[in-house]
Amino acid sequence: MSHRHLYLVSYDIANTKRLYRVHKTIKEYAVGGQNSCYECWMTHAEINTLEQHLRELMDAHEDRIHIFQLDPRMNTELIGRAQPARTDIFMLV
Repeated sequence: MSHRHLYLVSYDIANTKRLYRVHKTIKEYAVGGQNSCYECWMTHAEINTLEQHLRELMDAHEDRIHIFQLDPRMNTELIGRAQPARTDIFMLV
């Protein structure tokens, strides 16, 4: 059984067309987040697949994408309209 880890994926994409594609790709894995910063529960295989796909979509000279592995035991501070990430059980088929 593959274990899932919590990642924070954020991006700054210079071109509107690339921005849409990167956003759509990351949202497929997201369980929470906003605008250009998303929380994703992923296996090592999924993060590797996502990273490879994002490298194909982005322009390394104009865009930037950050992927941080988070410690799920840490408490999250929510301020303003922020909402906790969905942690519902889900299955990819």
